[in-house]
Amino acid sequence: MNRRRFLQAACGVAGAAVAVPTLGACWGFAESTHVAITRPTISVPRLPQAFRGFTIAFLTDIHFGPFVSREYVASLVRTTAALEADLIVLGGDYTHRSEDAVEPCFEMLAGLQAPSGVVGVLGNHDYMGRVERTQTAMKKAGVHELTNEGTWLERGSDRLKLAGIDDLWYGKPDVRCALGDAKSNDICLLVSHNPDVAETLSDRRVSLMLSGHTHGGQVALPGFRGAFTPSRYGGKYAQGLVAAPKTQVYVSAGTGMSVVPIRINCRPEIALITLV
Repeated sequence: MNRRRFLQAACGVAGAAVAVPTLGACWGFAESTHVAITRPTISVPRLPQAFRGFTIAFLTDIHFGPFVSREYVASLVRTTAALEADLIVLGGDYTHRSEDAVEPCFEMLAGLQAPSGVVGVLGNHDYMGRVERTQTAMKKAGVHELTNEGTWLERGSDRLKLAGIDDLWYGKPDVRCALGDAKSNDICLLVSHNPDVAETLSDRRVSLMLSGHTHGGQVALPGFRGAFTPSRYGGKYAQGLVAAPKTQVYVSAGTGMSVVPIRINCRPEIALITLV
């Protein structure tokens, strides 16, 4: 190879070295607000007749703050409301690295309404110096906080238990307390911000668990999803419907971002779940 060709090749390699990360970053920024509406249909054994076809809009891991704008959160609220679900479930991690973001976030989330209500649990980021502030804002916004407690959803003579537990990392999750007076033949849905709870869950009353936290890996490079997933179990609980030892878990990819302000191969998600 002569000197001219060598320099041309070297410049080409250098250009690619600059261009590829730049294109990757642009792709990551674009994908970070390109919300996917997923519509999983989940089979729940012994589901009461009146709840067959019941829909749940699941919105989690908003992380309103430095990486997530007010306009984006407002668009999430509009999109979720437009789904016209029977129930709206919020999975925690509402804000990110800013106490002053709590009230504005829930002022926007107050726009959510559903026939069976709006419920929410706490995530690990909600404990970072602002848990009481978050709880107050949730209540003011009309979000029923389910921290180690549950509520009965009733349709005619049929009912199912909707329960939520505290955050696994910073709180004190108590499944038994959350399920309360539910009998062994009752159908129970459990909301836990962190899906790792499912790996040691032994209470067979839980027919389905809803979780977030893992962001689908957020930067989900082929073969490395587990490396970017904050879970003790690698990529098992990254995203989607997962078979846990004693129950099934739907893990949402969430809508916001943490650590880095990009998503790659992992679009933000609002799930409209239909129970059958």
